Amino acid sequence: MASDSKKSASKGARKIKDKWKAKEWYNIHAPRMFNETVIGETPAADPELLYGRTAEITVQDLTGDFSKMHIKLKFRVTSVDGHEAKTEFTGHDLTSDYVRRLTRRKKTKTDHVVDVKTLDGYTVRLKTMSIADKRVQASQEDAMRAKIAGYLKETAAAAKLSDLVKSIITGDMAKDTARACRVIIPIKRVEIRKSEILVKGEGEPESIIEAESAPAEETPAEDAPVTEETPAEDAPVAEESAEESDSEKSE
Repeated sequence: MASDSKKSASKGARKIKDKWKAKEWYNIHAPRMFNETVIGETPAADPELLYGRTAEITVQDLTGDFSKMHIKLKFRVTSVDGHEAKTEFTGHDLTSDYVRRLTRRKKTKTDHVVDVKTLDGYTVRLKTMSIADKRVQASQEDAMRAKIAGYLKETAAAAKLSDLVKSIITGDMAKDTARACRVIIPIKRVEIRKSEILVKGEGEPESIIEAESAPAEETPAEDAPVTEETPAEDAPVAEESAEESDSEKSE
């Protein structure tokens, strides 16, 4: 009996080894929007098994920009050519620790969901979160939700998917959304917490990676926390004060 169990165990071990020997490694490429950069590797016994697999990578790992380490990009394998697996962009998400850091100081966080359609026919679900220093009343939240939905739909309708994703990564969309909400309530910050491609549009989105790789060389790593903690709506004030100081010097 003991010898039979040993034989069965050895056969099982051989089967496991044989399974791994039968697998080959494939490079996973980001889509054209991110210059088809290799973002990882995955094993598979058959290329057909790769279809539908998902991969995640942070913007920092993709571009080297330390200040974007909290943004995760998501991709799905759509085709395989040799040992190269090509993907499509499916959305983004913010890391949970980044979200907790924004809301830990007795701030009020409200979540909103908006479905928008881009100029090139993509339907994207955007999940935003707004952060206020005081409690938000129900009427204010309803008005803010309507304002956010109207602004995001209008912005997306005039932009292609590549432009939309670029504005999310740079933070421009979040800043502009916060400004749009000022007429209702002083918002501390607005973040595009998550995005998801619901319906594909026409053509493949253009590359945005070159625009995102430049700030990595100019922005020191130690300045990143300050950038994260600075409210989106405070940026224009800083620019105005700088202009005033320049005018004073000239006078």
